[in-house]
Amino acid sequence: MGNDEILMMAEVLSREKGLDETSVFEAIEAALATATRKQYREDIEVRVAIDRKTGNYEAFRQWEIVEDDDMIETPARQMTLAGSEISYPDQEHEVGGVVEEPFETVANFGRIEAQAAKQVINQKVREAERSRIYEEFKERQGDMVQGVVKRVGNREAIVDIEGVEAALPRSAWIDREALRSGDRIKAILIEVRSDSRGPQLVLDRKIPELVVQLFQLEVPEVGQGIIDVLGAARDPGSRAKIAVRSNDPKIDPVGACVGIRGSRVQSVSNAINLERIDIITWSENPAEFVIKALQPADVDSIYVDEESKSMDVVVDESQLSLAIGRGGQNVRLASELTGWTLNIMTEEAAAEKSELEAQENRERLMELLDIDAEVAEVLVEEGFTTLDEVAYVPAQELLQVEEFDEKLVEELRRRARETLLVREIAEQERLSPEDDLLTMEGMDEETARLFSSRGIRSMEELAEQATDELVELTGIDEERAGQLIMTAREPWFAEAQQ
Repeated sequence: MGNDEILMMAEVLSREKGLDETSVFEAIEAALATATRKQYREDIEVRVAIDRKTGNYEAFRQWEIVEDDDMIETPARQMTLAGSEISYPDQEHEVGGVVEEPFETVANFGRIEAQAAKQVINQKVREAERSRIYEEFKERQGDMVQGVVKRVGNREAIVDIEGVEAALPRSAWIDREALRSGDRIKAILIEVRSDSRGPQLVLDRKIPELVVQLFQLEVPEVGQGIIDVLGAARDPGSRAKIAVRSNDPKIDPVGACVGIRGSRVQSVSNAINLERIDIITWSENPAEFVIKALQPADVDSIYVDEESKSMDVVVDESQLSLAIGRGGQNVRLASELTGWTLNIMTEEAAAEKSELEAQENRERLMELLDIDAEVAEVLVEEGFTTLDEVAYVPAQELLQVEEFDEKLVEELRRRARETLLVREIAEQERLSPEDDLLTMEGMDEETARLFSSRGIRSMEELAEQATDELVELTGIDEERAGQLIMTAREPWFAEAQQ
């Protein structure tokens, strides 16, 4: 292979395969090294270096440096450390490294050598091409891509993405979607795997992020950041809801996303199998956001439970089916979009639930404070439903209740505080380690209390633990966890010996 041929090959492969010249030259160097080895009967190691400008190349025979004669398995490719220092004093010497010397190559390779070189070049070029594709698409994971369906199988459709095949599993198709060869589709690239067959690209058309990125594409204000799409929820193939917010008070986010005569939202809908899309103005007020998300249903009132992150949404009987939607679709999408659990109910059902909760609160207060039903009724009606509220709200708030005097308020607060104190003491006792765990060899009080807080209160309970489970449960060092478990198991061993 002549110098001009090498340079021409590097240029052609680089241009046709879209590879950088360094990768191509490395492939050719590997090919020339393989061809050179084929010319010799010995099992030798060869390195070839090509001058990137002139195409000239040199070959070097290499030996791996091993520690002593006992380590030599292939004399033609290995040399002891002492031997390398004598034979090649001007090179670096370390076990595992190499020494080399210039090696003459035949100018023209035979048919076998040429065929071997060709196979190596093809293999190296394929590897470099796969690596380039993997790195390129790995950076685009999570982005929307566009491609053409090449073929459709029982389990997946193969989509051509910029000359690279990607898989769209059946489970990631939009419901009731009928894909055919030649269809142009958009999807989210959800996974890029490195495989022996090359990079494996996986697409998804059901993911809510597809709707978000379609609006970024179709609505310039979204792409420019003037309008933010803050969330999306989908029932793929049927309906979607998105929440939008404008960063410019002069621009209506819903109108901008809908477009003139609905052109923009229709373009998005066309790309996802004519899925219906509700565009909702985002609000920082959770209740207001939920009311908008449940549109087109009208909401009468909302009861918010911050602790459980749920809301009871009260609607008129005539609005109930509209608020819930077919198969619960409307309320489910609104819940996903807002992040709140939504319970849709009529005024009558809300009243029944409120009365039931009030009854439970009255009975609980009667039991915990040892008070009669009349006093408990007044407390619940005035909004005092927990021991903490009775014990720690300012006394003046309780004194404002018409039926309460100073003596009764003080007694209620005292009983509430005593009950809370008893609870706290009981909880501390429940979490306190037993004496055998506290006095166990190698144990300290801080670690014992940590174990106890995780449900390990005795030596017996500690002995039943596995090391990895204890580390995960408590976060202590693995070695110490193992030592403590073995110490806790010593009584078992002693009993077994007896």
